[in-house]
Amino acid sequence: MSTSDPARPDATGVKGWLRYAFLVGAGLAAAGLLVVASGIVPIKASAGHWPITEWFLGFAMQRSVATHALAVTPPPLDEPWLVLKGAGHYDFGCRPCHGSPGQGPPTIALAMTPSPPYLPPAIGEWDPEELYYIVKHGVKFTAMPAWPAGQRDDEVWAMVAFLRKLPGLDQPGYRRLVRGDQAAAEVARVPGAVTARCGPCHGVDGNGRGLGAFPKLAGQRPAYLLASLEAFARGERHSGIMTPVAAGLGADDMGELSRYYASLPERAPQSFSRPDRTAPDLGEAIAQHGLPAQRVPACVPCHGPGTMPRNPMYPHLAGQYADYLALQLRLFKDDLRGGTPYAHIMRMVAGRLTPAQMRAVAAYYASLAPVPARPPRQNGADKGS
Repeated sequence: MSTSDPARPDATGVKGWLRYAFLVGAGLAAAGLLVVASGIVPIKASAGHWPITEWFLGFAMQRSVATHALAVTPPPLDEPWLVLKGAGHYDFGCRPCHGSPGQGPPTIALAMTPSPPYLPPAIGEWDPEELYYIVKHGVKFTAMPAWPAGQRDDEVWAMVAFLRKLPGLDQPGYRRLVRGDQAAAEVARVPGAVTARCGPCHGVDGNGRGLGAFPKLAGQRPAYLLASLEAFARGERHSGIMTPVAAGLGADDMGELSRYYASLPERAPQSFSRPDRTAPDLGEAIAQHGLPAQRVPACVPCHGPGTMPRNPMYPHLAGQYADYLALQLRLFKDDLRGGTPYAHIMRMVAGRLTPAQMRAVAAYYASLAPVPARPPRQNGADKGS
């Protein structure tokens, strides 16, 4: 009479061992499911992680980031305008969880599990390629989100450029970098949303902080500004920096901001150096006459300069920063920029320009005197230039 357990494997058979392992695994899985279904497993953040759990999750994250970052090649990250662009978003989107120089880790963030790291001393643990991967993709099982506009690698690299400067900043240096000089807001009557949301990047005076990280809004057409804010809020114009800001604005705020910036005078550009006349002259030729052989129309009929009536949805370009204009053309060419209902026209035009031609047009428009501002009409739409 055999007393062997039928569930146990025959010592001489591999199949028996596999069958036994499967049954044990299935039993453990069923037991685990019952434990979870019972609701006794704690998920409270106040309990924290077991040390082994915390180590395992940290180790898994470090190895995953290091492996996936191997294929990443960073661009030059020391450009002042790139650092400034990242700084503009950090104070709004990152500081509430990761803190800032002189203020330390936020109290609420310390109660999260896992708690977000206080970044100034932690940045040095990561290479630029790894920071890029974390900022762009976020981290599962934490509160770290992916970049809201995954198409915009230029914005992600701007964040990396700023993060690399963060450990060397003291509190006054941090404040100057992320907010600029907003003293004018203390004496000028400006909408609250300007000082709280727009001024740190675009300036209370609407001139974009001077480096081309952010576009000039002063004197721009109100209909275009309003349509742009609405497109950002809907996610149709891709930006991980602007979409969270615009999505938090109501219709009245958007209208007030558009009228405010449209009424401001734009600063004249600094003297434009032309050591090589080829690029500016090429840019002027393209703007005035287009490139018939490439089926590129002239820029002036839509974007000026000139006095002819134009669609109020088309922005003024005279006096705008060259780096900003060149970036927008690249985004249009790569089909990464939406906006007003007329954005498809620019995607077609930019797609036929070479990088050198884009830079030339941008340099030409940056060299022009800005269009004088005038009070917008009550309905926010102007008919001429």
